[in-house]
Amino acid sequence: MKSNFKIAVVGLGYVGLPLAVEFGKKYSVIGFDKNPNRIKELLNGFDQTNELTKKELERVKDNLHYTSDESNLSKCNIFIVTVPTPVDANNKPDCSFIENASSLVGNYLKQGDIVIFESTVYPGATREICIPILERVSNLSFNKDFFVGYSPERINPGDKARSLTEITKVVSGSNEESTTVINNLYASIINAGTHIVSSIEVAEAAKVIENTQRDLNIALVNELSLIFNKIGIDTKEVIDAAGTKWNFAKFYPGFVGGHCIGVDPYYLTYKAQSIGYDPQVILSGRNLNDSMPKIISKKLQEELQDSNSAEVLILGYTFKEDCPDIRNTKIKDLAYEIVKFSRVTIYDPYVDHAMVSIDKANIEFVNNLKSEKKYDVAIIAVGHKQFIDMGPNLIKQSIKNDGKLWDLKSIFKISDSDFRL
Repeated sequence: MKSNFKIAVVGLGYVGLPLAVEFGKKYSVIGFDKNPNRIKELLNGFDQTNELTKKELERVKDNLHYTSDESNLSKCNIFIVTVPTPVDANNKPDCSFIENASSLVGNYLKQGDIVIFESTVYPGATREICIPILERVSNLSFNKDFFVGYSPERINPGDKARSLTEITKVVSGSNEESTTVINNLYASIINAGTHIVSSIEVAEAAKVIENTQRDLNIALVNELSLIFNKIGIDTKEVIDAAGTKWNFAKFYPGFVGGHCIGVDPYYLTYKAQSIGYDPQVILSGRNLNDSMPKIISKKLQEELQDSNSAEVLILGYTFKEDCPDIRNTKIKDLAYEIVKFSRVTIYDPYVDHAMVSIDKANIEFVNNLKSEKKYDVAIIAVGHKQFIDMGPNLIKQSIKNDGKLWDLKSIFKISDSDFRL
């Protein structure tokens, strides 16, 4: 098995690019992405995800070669797959990206090569889906001619404190020798260390429950917020009070979007159902979190008393604060619900409105707040630092005299808002 690493990272998104750059500090790396525009931007030192600066990209330019020409993969002996694994319209796993990536890599597999998957999947997917494709396309035998590993990604978009190298890496391989090689490879760049597990399936399961647990915790506090609002007490104050006990885990209500938390539980429940178990708790939490845009819009409609002429300002569009990531954002769902009874304007300093696919009439996406326009309700939907810095008084300048400020993220004091979760 080869130890002179020549690495290919397949997929240069939020996961693949930081990984390629870190490996590029020590090894020869091919960064492959099928999107030529993405490659062109990276060659010019621009990362649209804002995860890496031009200086960080330039630092590894001698070792990291960006390309959309798949023939460059022939030079590599380690292939790391970091493509998306979304769900379809019916919340079923869409494995087409990882299937295509497996087929692509299979074309260039050689004796002794290792393929490592980082994309989130259900337990068993690597062995059931990816390995058969690799064998068929390459005409090589698994665990004889080539080897496979799984090391789940743990990238947290926009989080500069917990970067790739500062998060413990779970690693697994298809046999003892490949596990050792894979572990040594990641250990060479991960400051936080690695954690070896006994099988690929354990590593797959560990990843998928990380986000399932978080999804359920958020679902719990979302339900608690609905209860506490009916009682007439403030949810944040309740959670902060409960949080004074050492073993209380603090989670706050809100929308659950993004590439992981709102998606991964469906991979686990799909697998559970395929083996004859019908999950109750996981899907219940998922359904509640998915329903939050409708719940908020219904309450707003009651507040506006069915006024079709109302103007609503939504502050924030990304799926989380202080990053440009709009994948699976629930703010889009919120806008689509509110526009059924009001006109909607959306402002997010991290998002270029030209990049957003909003196709409903009476929804306007703006690049700045026009002081001359006044709204009936302003909704803080994402807790961007810019909104915190603006403060409630400046935001209220965009609201009519009898208008309301809804602080769904509780970024201001309760006295400064008319409603919050």
